[in-house]
Amino acid sequence: MPELPEVETIRRQLAPRLHARRIQDAHSHPSEKFTPAVAAIDSTIQGVNRKGKYLIVPLCDGRELIIHLGMTGSLTLVSQPPDDDPYIRAWWQLDGDETLAYRDVRRFGRIRCGPAGQYDTIPTLAAQGPDALSPDFTAEALYQALRRSRRRIPTQLLSQKPVAGIGNIYGTEALWMAGIHPAKRQISRSAAAKLHTALVQVLEAGLAHGGTTLRDYRNADGGEGSHQRALACYGRSGQPCLRCAAPLQHRTYDARTLTFCPQCQPR
Repeated sequence: MPELPEVETIRRQLAPRLHARRIQDAHSHPSEKFTPAVAAIDSTIQGVNRKGKYLIVPLCDGRELIIHLGMTGSLTLVSQPPDDDPYIRAWWQLDGDETLAYRDVRRFGRIRCGPAGQYDTIPTLAAQGPDALSPDFTAEALYQALRRSRRRIPTQLLSQKPVAGIGNIYGTEALWMAGIHPAKRQISRSAAAKLHTALVQVLEAGLAHGGTTLRDYRNADGGEGSHQRALACYGRSGQPCLRCAAPLQHRTYDARTLTFCPQCQPR
């Protein structure tokens, strides 16, 4: 699933190319997850923002077009509306003879269009915590958020409530960097500070590399990210830890398979 670095990469690519563009026409897959796309017809795009893993596109009439890429979603600008790709779930034809196409093979993404700031129909967006790269995300805020729950730390991170934008890839990397075992349910204030630093560092590294492409992720130009070549822990089970050389292991916690170093991340 695209996480913060992947979504932010797409946002940075699209923002200057979509600003002040008028949506002349639109089309969507018949599923109600995508039909809100057509509600943006005759609106002018005011910019492209991001909240966690969501792209927020403000429109000239006080509404927002909200796009979540799900597990396999992508957004690209093409010269004309696509008519031969069965995985195109929505498209918006823009002035200037370009079309923004939303492709989603597994249909886990979603589109909404409604009044700015009103996210009642998207509970995960309405309830998410501070963005991981915003000034509001502090070590103390992370500690206080984590201590209110007894769920495992990775599960809390993936819920988006302590901090928005983290998924399995960058969560695994940050836990390894901070030396925190994925089975832990509570951590100290000092450990939370290490985790905060690690989260910011791994996300900034992923962003610098244009995101992580393991299989499906493509940026707005159709290109791949390169951060998969810099991963220290995620997907490396059985290989030596880059810090202590012990073989990395994986276990399933809360229905998610997580990789960790048994020596650097003691339980």
